[in-house]
Amino acid sequence: MVPEHEKAVMNDTKHLEELSHSSDEEITWTEAEETAIRHKLDWQIVPIVTLMYLLCFLDRANIGNARIQGMATDLNLIGYRFNWATSIFYIIYLMVEVPSNIILKRVGPRFYLPLLVVGFGFVSMCTAFVKNFKQLCIARAFLGIFEGGAMPGFAWYLSSFYKRRELYFRIGIYVSAASMAGAFGGLLATGLSRIPRWGIESTPIHTWRNIFFFEGLITMFVGSFAPWVMPSSPGTSTKLTERERYIAMERLHLENKGNANENVTKQHVKKAMLNINNYVCAGIFFCINITVQGLSIFIPTILNDLGWTATKAQLYSVPVYVSASAIAILIAFVSDKTRLRGVYLAAFTFLGITGFSILRWNSNENIRYMAVYFCAVGAFPGGPAALSWGINNSAGPAVRAVTSAWIVTLGTLGGIVATWAYLKPDGPKYPIGHSINLGAQCVVLCLATFGACYCVWENRVRARGGRDHRLQDLSEQEKIDLGHHHPEFRYIP
Repeated sequence: MVPEHEKAVMNDTKHLEELSHSSDEEITWTEAEETAIRHKLDWQIVPIVTLMYLLCFLDRANIGNARIQGMATDLNLIGYRFNWATSIFYIIYLMVEVPSNIILKRVGPRFYLPLLVVGFGFVSMCTAFVKNFKQLCIARAFLGIFEGGAMPGFAWYLSSFYKRRELYFRIGIYVSAASMAGAFGGLLATGLSRIPRWGIESTPIHTWRNIFFFEGLITMFVGSFAPWVMPSSPGTSTKLTERERYIAMERLHLENKGNANENVTKQHVKKAMLNINNYVCAGIFFCINITVQGLSIFIPTILNDLGWTATKAQLYSVPVYVSASAIAILIAFVSDKTRLRGVYLAAFTFLGITGFSILRWNSNENIRYMAVYFCAVGAFPGGPAALSWGINNSAGPAVRAVTSAWIVTLGTLGGIVATWAYLKPDGPKYPIGHSINLGAQCVVLCLATFGACYCVWENRVRARGGRDHRLQDLSEQEKIDLGHHHPEFRYIP
């Protein structure tokens, strides 16, 4: 049953779409009106998207917290079993991202995205009852099925509400939830693991099992609540008036020139997969993911191997994540204001390069802890930067849906590398893992520099008419369908 007020909004939306595309009457608005609308949308959708992705990352990374709270012993995770369990998640994860976004574009985000959240929350809760390595692998595989569509899905969802120059800051906020999840994960793991033993005699819940059970339960609750908050599009927002809904839709239509309701076709998939910008961004995302996913899973272990207790390791990971989250949001804000992406991606690699160099060759406990800060602060802003950069340099809702999923799919391969970067026999210094991450940061520096230079060069070619031949003998609709190949389209460097 659809509530009456939502039916009214849906009817208004149809009217607005007809007005937007078939009426000759031109409705104008001021910059102040547009800013007020943007702020209303911010408060309606950004907090819930951020919370859902925080829980997504929390349910993914809590295996690292559980590992040092007794899971490795209870499930007999000897040798490389822990690495295999974490790898299976990423293998399944990358296989479902593009199909999931295609489904999302067809069925709509309001119920589909919360359904994914409820799904991975349920799987996380069920992980509390696993009794051996095989069952843990099965649970992680199902977790990958539901979480695979979350990150690219949220990115596309936000891109359907904001202009290109507004997008990175919003994506930066929700992706920074990954680092916030690391902070909350350490605190929650410490508290939940201390809940007294409970449950039935055959399957008692205690220590690390409490982490999975209660975090999964919280996730399911938030996912069930989300559809009551999330609008499907700017035109269905109950927080906006009819005029504001028109402006919210029309400002995007004027920028994108595309049909917001178009379904994904083979042509859209081809455009996304043949865009050189997407491969630059995917390469950056791949390298960043090696660091971000590696730190998320292994920071508790790395700190524990410094000689600290499990509790101290959990708590000392909190300020690392808080710092990384704050810097990621700040850089996203500055990047949107300056309309630059590559320069910030390149600049922050120097922090990561410094941090991993220290971890690789320095033995002092306090210095190594400082280096972990450098690594996290240098890497965590890179994920939202790479993803938003790719979406910004793609045109059309359907193409952006495929782009976001394709970049995350290729980037997720870095998560698989991350699970094998830090092997237990290499502890406590982990020279191989730190060397892999050091190399990854250097590659990001090169890719970001190349990507920015390419965008500047291509924009100059278009400015002097070097791509105008693409418009010859095309109808108006075919010109619109050119998307980011259109001579008037400008890349964000």
